[in-house]
Amino acid sequence: MKDQKSQTLSESLNLNYASDNGVWLHQGKTLRKIVGTAGMLLPVLLLASSLTVFEMTGPLESISHYYYTRAATLFTVTVSLIGIFLIVYSGEEPVDFWVSNIAGIAALCVAFFPTNNLAESCCDATMPYAVTYFDESQEGWRSTFHYISAAVFLVSLAFMALFLFVKSNTPKEKRCEEKVRRNKVYRICGIVMIVALVVIILGLTEIISPETYNRLKLTFWMEALAVEAFGFSWLVKGEAIMGDQPKVKN
Repeated sequence: MKDQKSQTLSESLNLNYASDNGVWLHQGKTLRKIVGTAGMLLPVLLLASSLTVFEMTGPLESISHYYYTRAATLFTVTVSLIGIFLIVYSGEEPVDFWVSNIAGIAALCVAFFPTNNLAESCCDATMPYAVTYFDESQEGWRSTFHYISAAVFLVSLAFMALFLFVKSNTPKEKRCEEKVRRNKVYRICGIVMIVALVVIILGLTEIISPETYNRLKLTFWMEALAVEAFGFSWLVKGEAIMGDQPKVKN
């Protein structure tokens, strides 16, 4: 009965998990490559904008604070695209679809419910690179919702890397060396994402000294580390790198 309900729901959502669905396989790998590339490029491009266009000596306090700068379009469009691609990604099983949907919706919330203003946390809003400022009366709920969305986004992606990407229809003892190596990469990436999130939580709760945390700009670097790990795991899953070796025909 449960399998029938799951099958009916998958059909109503136009999810086809047939193993011989070559079009789905191609589209799935393409989506993973796009998501992975976008994820890995985002922190790099934002940091580059700080060092060049903004003429700063380092990054802003967090990736999310670029929403208030002249790099806002880059931040918002990239995060939104990642969110949309995660929502349309069907995965290999229904659970992939639901978890990626949660991550995608959380990504859109991160993009459209920004963190606290620049002036309140790290920079002067009158600086030439700062172009957006919000009413402080809305600061509390909006930034809190942003933090929750960001945490849900990273936890969902870490869950996919740790528990979904490593799955295979092939028995463990018969898996090829490439799959074994990929699974190690997925687990490392998932652990990196979780560790980065824990460090951010320790900073926000002031378990890590605020002076040390802010001086090292650990929010930005932990976010960047987590997003890079997420992007790399998706590139591997899309077989942009570490793909199976083609079988040699006799």
